[in-house]
Amino acid sequence: MTTSGRPLIVGEVLFDVMPDGTRVLGGAPLNVGWHLQAFGLRPLVITRVGPDDAADEVFGAMEEWGMDTSGVQRDEIYPTGRVQVELQDGEPTFDILADQAYDHLDARRAIHSMAGGTFSLLYHGSLISRGDVSSSALARIKHQLDSPVFVDVNLRDPWWHHDEVVESVQSARWAKLNQRELELLAGSGDVPGVEGFRREHDLEAVILTRGDRGALIADSGGTIEKVPPEGVEVIDTVGAGDAFSAVFILGLMHAWPTQQTLERALDFAAAVCTITGATVTDRAFYAKFAEQGWW
Repeated sequence: MTTSGRPLIVGEVLFDVMPDGTRVLGGAPLNVGWHLQAFGLRPLVITRVGPDDAADEVFGAMEEWGMDTSGVQRDEIYPTGRVQVELQDGEPTFDILADQAYDHLDARRAIHSMAGGTFSLLYHGSLISRGDVSSSALARIKHQLDSPVFVDVNLRDPWWHHDEVVESVQSARWAKLNQRELELLAGSGDVPGVEGFRREHDLEAVILTRGDRGALIADSGGTIEKVPPEGVEVIDTVGAGDAFSAVFILGLMHAWPTQQTLERALDFAAAVCTITGATVTDRAFYAKFAEQGWW
């Protein structure tokens, strides 16, 4: 797949509050969009923030990074999203607050912000569908957009329902999930289960992330798996999966072979594990990947 269109990213923007009290701008859709912007793909992020100082920080950070903010809506009632992050044995856990601004996406405004644009694909996670308003808005955006869908399964208890997540997977071309999520949705966590999941939902590819065991990609050519690079000094793993997703999308845009996509996605995810949080404002962080001819 190669295309000159822009990625369309729909979902939550929020602040991750780290164990030491540090606030880091995040949310899987923004994290993915942030990296795609650095990769030169000019994503349009559709989300919603609140009537608060945190919203000003979102706009300021996105504008400074050069991102298009025309898809960012401002709510008059509900606050900008916030998540408390805790680390247990190096793995993040998330306390996600209810009824945030991103739960109230305005479909009409979203579609208006898309007017005149050409979009290569639509990326969204599963959290944006936890409420009826944003779930309905996402459905309308999909109906409006004639582009393939990449769904990033992020099952955060209690904010998901099995049938709704499966339905979103069935409307996608690519799906990414981890071992636990595969077990919850497909009832099997082994490699045959990945291929069975792909065939059952008629997916072009399934990406399975496995923490320190690396990741695998199952597509029509078979299953390829790889472990992460060695010698990485891990600070935290927040945003590693989002980094992987961003590189997978970059690989789609440039028609990389599956093996190369997997290797590069793991390399970039490992690099993100060396920073606190999921995003970085130092463009030098991306320089070595650009020098390797990624974009």
